[in-house]
Amino acid sequence: MMARAVRAGLVVVLTVVLAAALTASAPSAAARSRAGSSLAGRSTSGPPEIAAFRSSRDHPDIAVPVRLRIPAAHVDTALQLLGRNADGTIAVPSNPGVAGWYADGPRPGQPGPAVILGHVDSTTGPAVFFRLDRLVPGDAITVDSADGSRRAFRVTGVTRVPKNEFPTDLVYLPTLQPVLRLVTCGGSFDRVAHSYRDNVIVFADLA
Repeated sequence: MMARAVRAGLVVVLTVVLAAALTASAPSAAARSRAGSSLAGRSTSGPPEIAAFRSSRDHPDIAVPVRLRIPAAHVDTALQLLGRNADGTIAVPSNPGVAGWYADGPRPGQPGPAVILGHVDSTTGPAVFFRLDRLVPGDAITVDSADGSRRAFRVTGVTRVPKNEFPTDLVYLPTLQPVLRLVTCGGSFDRVAHSYRDNVIVFADLA
C-alpha cells in the first residue's frame, strides 16, 4: 500500500544527516503543491525500509497506542501493531477497517515520527483512511494509549505524492519533538500493478 523499499545505503545516509534534519516534520512547499483531493486505494507494496527510527524501547514511559480518532475524517479505529515484511518494507494492516502503528518506531508522544498506516479502500468498499485526504491544517487527531492516557495532535499539512517519489526524509527522519505521520494510498489506480500510483501523507504535531 505504500512506497517502494529503500536500499540499505539510504539508511546510512539518513543517519549521517540526522543533525541537519531534526526539524523536517512538515512537507515542503513543493510537496504541498502536489496535494490532491482524490483518494482511493488498494496496493500491494509497503512503505520504505527505514532503520533510523528512535526505538520505542528508549522511552518506556509512553504506553503502546491502541486507538486513533480523527473526527474530521470519520476515523475511530483500534490500532494494529505492525512489523516488517521479509523484504524490509513495513507491513500493512491486515484488516481494511483498522489502522496500524509501526511498532519499531516511536510511540505517539515520544520524540520522533510515529507512523500510522491505513488502507483507503478494499474490494468491498471504503476503508479506514478513505477520507484522509480531506483533512486540513488544524484538524484534531487523538491517540489513546494502553494505560488510558490520551495525546492530542493537530494536522500541519496534507500532501499527495507519487509512490516513486515518496518523501522518505520528511516522513521518517527522527525529530526532537513528537510528531505523527499518517500514510495511505491515493491518486489513480494502476490496473496492471493492481496498486494506486500515489501516497497521501498527513503530517501532525503534538497539540
